[in-house]
Parts: sequence; structure tokens; C-alpha cells
Amino acid sequence: MKDQFLLDPNATFLNHGSFGACPRVVFKEYQNWQRRLEFQPGKFMTHEVYHHLKQARDDIGKFLNCNGDDLLFFPNPTTAVSNVINSLQLSEGDEILMTQHEYGALVRSWRASAKKIGLIIRQQPVSNPVTTRERFVKEFWSGVNRNTRVIFISHITSSTALIFPVEEICKLASKAGILTIIDGAHVPGHIPLDISSLNCDFYTGACHKWLCAPKGVSFLYIKENHHGQMRPLVVSWGEEGDDPGPTELLKNFQWQGTRDMSAFLTIPAAIRFRKDNQWSIVQEKCKELVKRTAGQLQKLLNTEPIFHGSHWLGQMVSHPLPTAVPSDLKLTLWNDHQIEVPVFQWQDRQFIRVSIQGYNTWTDVERLIYALKTLLS
Repeated sequence: MKDQFLLDPNATFLNHGSFGACPRVVFKEYQNWQRRLEFQPGKFMTHEVYHHLKQARDDIGKFLNCNGDDLLFFPNPTTAVSNVINSLQLSEGDEILMTQHEYGALVRSWRASAKKIGLIIRQQPVSNPVTTRERFVKEFWSGVNRNTRVIFISHITSSTALIFPVEEICKLASKAGILTIIDGAHVPGHIPLDISSLNCDFYTGACHKWLCAPKGVSFLYIKENHHGQMRPLVVSWGEEGDDPGPTELLKNFQWQGTRDMSAFLTIPAAIRFRKDNQWSIVQEKCKELVKRTAGQLQKLLNTEPIFHGSHWLGQMVSHPLPTAVPSDLKLTLWNDHQIEVPVFQWQDRQFIRVSIQGYNTWTDVERLIYALKTLLS
């Protein structure tokens, strides 16, 4: 299957979770949209693009089980969440509850707002290793108090590659009147997602990762009762522009100055690629490879995993490295073995995170295991 992607055939790519990889057929569609734009730029940008954006919103809405008019496109989840933070009516002393597993760039976004407004950021500890969903929810929810206004939590964590029980947390938050903002950057195309059933207030996901769209395609879901409070960070023409809407939300956010929206328009092609290649079957094979990889890493590295039970895993696994690991391990894996895999620090430990996508095989994992044996012996 690797020949269906544009990846370097001589490299072992175990890092799909960072930036994804786009199939040839989807990338060709991307280029086709760019050619249509350049053929008649004025007509395309002032009239045609809005129809095609609606089609893309409707298609991803159907894929996520939500209304396409509750979705906005952004280049990445960081920009999406920053726009939400900018729109919330928060006051000094309000608390934002999150875990210690959240994505660093977005923690920084919250801290910048906290410094400006006087918010309190509470990163609630949960047990390491994580064990049962019930224990996780209980430990996390113990961080809620009368000042908690927002819960910001990852659906699948970036550094630790764990699937969090956000369904239970959203249910509790709804009953308590606490806003929920879910960072689902790694979720679309990775695990099933039903936004309507989840009943969160805001949800952002990246489509360039596991949905295999080109770079620069992400969405933000906004529950309808929050549409009116949204304020764009980039103020443009709004209701005075060419965007037909139909909602004020779309008019305020969809046009933010001249930009190439071709990547957004590839979403229908990315969804078709999955259907044409029976992706649910492909994913099950990937998940089995992840389980085997987790076992091999534990055996080789002789360090304890950060989870108990494969229900915490999707198509990625993060495993702690020994304390004596070389500081340049990631660079050496690439320079000496042509293996692309992230190595990073989390909670004062070095971790390696392996992603398994449809183009990966067990041979790729064996190459990594052999390289680690060689470098760590």
C-alpha cells in the first residue's frame, strides 16, 4: 500500500501521527483544485469556492455525524482552539481544568489567556499508568470545583498516544454546566467519532493526520447555541463580503483574507479514499500491529508501559525509554537507519512514539527494534 502514498520508498516512516501522509489520489485532487483556482481566480474565489466549501463541510459533517453548518475550517487545531479561547466570556478567577497530557502548544495558548485575564489553569494529575476508564474519570473529575468553567481535554493525546474517556467526561460536564472543549487532533479517521452523541460544546480535529488530507486541513465544531458568541481572531469582511453563509458564523469566519482553500476542498476525496480501500479492515490490522509493537518495546526497553489494557490504544503507542538513552537517539535513528520516529520528553522521561498507518508493515517495526537493539546495547 505504500506505493499509494508519496512517501520516500527508502525510509521507514513510523511517524504518521505528527503530520500524516497524503495518498497520491488525494494529493492529485488537491492540485486539481489549485489549477481550477488559478484558471479563473476571481470567479473561483468570489463565487464558486463557497459552494465547494459547503460540500466539504457537509461531507465531513456526515462523516462525524454532525451538521455541516456547525463546522468551520482552520489550518490546524491550534488556530481553532485559539479562536475559541478568544470568544469565551471568562473572568478573573475562573478555572480551566485539563490533564498533564495536553498538547504543549495549546497549554501555552491557555496560559497566555490566563495571564491576560487572570484565569487559573489546573492540570489535574491522573494515575500513571492509566488503568480503567472509571478510575481515570474519577481522578480527573476530582479536580472540578465551584470555579471550574471549562474542561479542555484531549480525545487522543499527542505525546502519550492514549485514548481518553471523553464521552463520560462530557456527560458529567453537561450536567454540571461546565463547557467542554475537546482536542481531537488525532481522532478523525483514527477512531470512530460521533460528535452529536458526544454532546460536547466545541471539538477540533485535524484532517491531515489520520484522515489523510493534505496539510493545513482541520475543523472546529461549535454547538449551535454557541454560534453567537464566536469572535474571529482575524476580522475580515463578514456580512459585507461575498460569503453567502447561510449563518453569521460562516460569514465571520470563512473568509479571512485571500488564502488558498484548496486543501479544505479535498475532504470528500480523502473520505472516498478510505471507502475505496476498505479502511476499516486496514485499521484493524494496524491496531493489531500496534499491540504487537507495544509488547516488543516493553520487552526490549525493559520499562513499564504507561497504560494497562489495549483499550487505551489506537494506531499509536508511546513507550518510556531507559534513563541512559542517548540524547540524539531520534537523529541517529534517521541518519544511521533511515527511520523516522519521534523521541521526546514527557514528565521528565524520554519516550518513543510509534505510529502504524495502512502503509506500514511488521517489517517496519522489526527495523526499528533492530536499530534500537543496536543503539542501546
